[in-house]
Amino acid sequence: MAAVKVPTVVLPNASGEVSMPVIGMGSAPDFTCKKDAKEAIVEAVRQGYRHFDTATAYGSEQALGEALKEAIQLGLVTRQDLFVTSKLWVTHNLPHLVLPALRKSLQ
Repeated sequence: MAAVKVPTVVLPNASGEVSMPVIGMGSAPDFTCKKDAKEAIVEAVRQGYRHFDTATAYGSEQALGEALKEAIQLGLVTRQDLFVTSKLWVTHNLPHLVLPALRKSLQ
C-alpha cells in the first residue's frame, strides 16, 4: 500500500517559507510503552505521516526522536520531509526557565 500524500499549509519563517502537513500524529501519554510508541511512529511514517507532535510533559520525545532517526536510516524519509512540533509547558514559562526547557526538548 502506497503512503498517502497529506495536504500542507505554507508557513512563513525567518528563512522564507516552510510547508507543514495539516494532519499529524500526536504522541501524548496514551503511548505507555516506549517500544510500542517507537514502532507506531515508524509505521506512521510508512503510512505517510510527516507531522509529529510531542511535549516534554508527555514523556515521548525520546521515543519520537529514536523512531524518526530509524525512519531516516531506513530511507523512508529525509529530515527535510518531517515537521515536528512541541510545546513549552506552562510550568516552564518563566523567563529564566524558557531556554533551558527548550534546550531539553531539542535534545
